[in-house]
Amino acid sequence: MKIALIGYGKMGRMIEQVALSRGHEIVSIIDIGNQQDFDSEAFAEADVAIEFTTPQAAYGNFLRAFAKNVKVVSGSTGWMEEHGDDVRRMCSPRGEGQEAGPGGTPCGQTLFWASNFSVGVAVFSAVNRYLARLMNGFGQYDVHMEETHHIHKIDAPSGTAITLAGDIIEGLDRKEGWVRGQENMPYDPKMLRIDSLRRGEVPGIHTVRYDSEADCITISHEAHSRKGFAIGAVLAAEYTKDHSGLLTIGDMFRWQ
Repeated sequence: MKIALIGYGKMGRMIEQVALSRGHEIVSIIDIGNQQDFDSEAFAEADVAIEFTTPQAAYGNFLRAFAKNVKVVSGSTGWMEEHGDDVRRMCSPRGEGQEAGPGGTPCGQTLFWASNFSVGVAVFSAVNRYLARLMNGFGQYDVHMEETHHIHKIDAPSGTAITLAGDIIEGLDRKEGWVRGQENMPYDPKMLRIDSLRRGEVPGIHTVRYDSEADCITISHEAHSRKGFAIGAVLAAEYTKDHSGLLTIGDMFRWQ
């Protein structure tokens, strides 16, 4: 498979290593200094582009890839609230709209997006959903979440934490939304508190804790390195090559 990389930081380099080890070809690498390569023949030849950049850059990168009819796998977070509706329209089947996005981007595009591509996080997410539904019948337990990442991470809470929180809120009738934890903030029993910590070079830790006067139930996922994310991103690219539309981890792992 021919892969283009958009973003060539630590994750981009790790994805490159994993992709090559699985027999794929890297036909284009685009970073801040060579944005003109979006218009190159090499980029247009890619079966899939894997995009790991920033919340500010991600949406523009999608548009430039879609303009060349290149499918995209993205792990960038922080863009969904502002641009999610546009992306959903662009990834709807052809014939359901004409010009779906800026610049007349047509429908029928493909984006596989996940806040976290780790296979372990996919399993953890499934456990989180099941536990939330189970705990809905035990109102004596309150729930909160903590996420810890490296000091270079821009967004907080993490995209993974927000996804996990959404699943908890869906499963627990007593929670109506989530709130980012702050010092001395008043307690609201209807809101799920997410505490965000930034420390050293921690790849990622997510912990969900159900607490009562009697005991505490905790589930946690800790990444040891970025390699798990890179492997998952390449697996997603392999899946995306033969599928279309707006794709998620739930599509790739049907057991979810």
